[in-house]
Amino acid sequence: MKKIEAIIQPSRFEAVKDALHEIGVDGLTVLEVRGHGRQKGHTEFYRGNEYTIDLLPKIKIETVLPDSLVDAAVQAILKTARTGKIGDGKIFLSNVDEAIRIRNEERGESAL
Repeated sequence: MKKIEAIIQPSRFEAVKDALHEIGVDGLTVLEVRGHGRQKGHTEFYRGNEYTIDLLPKIKIETVLPDSLVDAAVQAILKTARTGKIGDGKIFLSNVDEAIRIRNEERGESAL
């Protein structure tokens, strides 16, 4: 099993969610986060004052999948989240040793 963490633009969330649902990914955890990478934020003017916005809003999607779905999920995220501009986000993959469903103590992939 693998855990996928994807940090994407908020405007791309619905497209990514729909693409993951189409390939059979049912469970997602979604967080509204703030951060910056290479773009380092930007400057805005409000009522004549200049403000630096250095932590930009992003969406973080987390899901744990069986190995058989990981490649399809990564491709779905890449295809739907990419705008071709700086700040499109990142995908992180990590191994998951065990998953346990609290309700009935199922373990492994059947707990997903």
